[in-house]
Amino acid sequence: MTTPPDGSVEVAFNPEDRVYSRVVWRLVPSLFLFFVFGYLDRVNIGFAKLDMMTDLHWSESIYGLGAGMFFIGYFVFEIPSNIILYRLGARRWLACMMMTWGILSACMMFVWTTEFFYLLRFAIGLAEAGFFPGIIFYLTIWFPRERRGRVTALFMSAIGISGIIGGPLSGWIMQGLQGVKGLSGWQWLFLLEGIPSVIMGFMALAVLDNSIQEARWLTEAEKAMLERNIVQDNAGYQPFSIFQALTLGRVWFLSLIYFLLLIGLYGYLFWTPQIIKSSGVTSVFHVGLLSAIPPLIAIFIMVIVGKHSDSTGERRLHLAVSGFVGVTGFLICALLGQSTVAIMIGLTLATSGVLATLPLFWALPTEFLKGVGAAAGIGLINSIGNLAGFFSTSVMGIIRDRMHDSAPGLYLIAACLALGSGLALLTARPKRYK
Repeated sequence: MTTPPDGSVEVAFNPEDRVYSRVVWRLVPSLFLFFVFGYLDRVNIGFAKLDMMTDLHWSESIYGLGAGMFFIGYFVFEIPSNIILYRLGARRWLACMMMTWGILSACMMFVWTTEFFYLLRFAIGLAEAGFFPGIIFYLTIWFPRERRGRVTALFMSAIGISGIIGGPLSGWIMQGLQGVKGLSGWQWLFLLEGIPSVIMGFMALAVLDNSIQEARWLTEAEKAMLERNIVQDNAGYQPFSIFQALTLGRVWFLSLIYFLLLIGLYGYLFWTPQIIKSSGVTSVFHVGLLSAIPPLIAIFIMVIVGKHSDSTGERRLHLAVSGFVGVTGFLICALLGQSTVAIMIGLTLATSGVLATLPLFWALPTEFLKGVGAAAGIGLINSIGNLAGFFSTSVMGIIRDRMHDSAPGLYLIAACLALGSGLALLTARPKRYK
């Protein structure tokens, strides 16, 4: 601050902060909105399950395998999709992905056989592959390392918002539209939550720019400053080719850590409605309302932790502590699963801990992966990590079928999350080359 002669107090604003604030307000709300609807289409199967399994006479194992098939498709096309985004540009490729998965997600309303169920979930995974890591890569084009943690946290809070919106909305659709036009509530759910993604695809074409130089809403001086900061951020770090990034041991180690962390995320996303229902809540709408509470709290924790991590420059300990908070939450759910109050406390801790780990994790690979190597390396990490969705849903389904209890599966999720959080402390810091 400065004090003028008249004694008043003036606040000195950093010109760079003003420019980055403009970039954030231009890009992040749109990316946030895209991710909200993307996650709704990915995980609304968890709500549809409450009535869909009864209508179609399916077992928990069929549901678990079908929900998990998404991640097989995701794995298959992840790296190619991310390289296409690098070559084609984020604007057109993100739009294409959103339109495709929105249409496929709406088609889930026509599922009547297990084969069609598996096929559609696989196809939705193919369509969405590359979306999330593509955005992570896209953010590296605009923001230097020291600003990336809080921006990534803001963007990834969409996972929590999708839970806040998706829970009550899904419960209302399934209960309020049950039987309308001869359709079940879960059929309306897939239709009404698939259409917005198609609309978001057209929105991406209108609002996104592929690079700093394409941004007509910035002055030439502002573009030069942003590009200079990115060049300085990348200076001294070894660039990687696609092959080098895909064969780098550090990338594979981070892939393992991400796999373990995402077992916690998908354990929460796909099984929260069932866990709440098992505690004695019978109304689908009430299940939806209660499922909105944990992510509502978690998004504030997520942003606060990300901001603190940026201010200190420390990632690994922040990640590990957050992960063990999540472990505590899953253990509470496993031990006290008959109490709705205990379940809500446990789910809130689990959600807060798991969601806080994610932006912190993505600060690690983007420390050293640059250029086309970043697109390939981020794609590999995300593709392997998201196989956790297949593991988490299919194994939990088998456990519930055989033991008629969620507790053993929750213990397994907690153990995996604890291991991933511990391994994060062992990741090496990147070194600049001379």
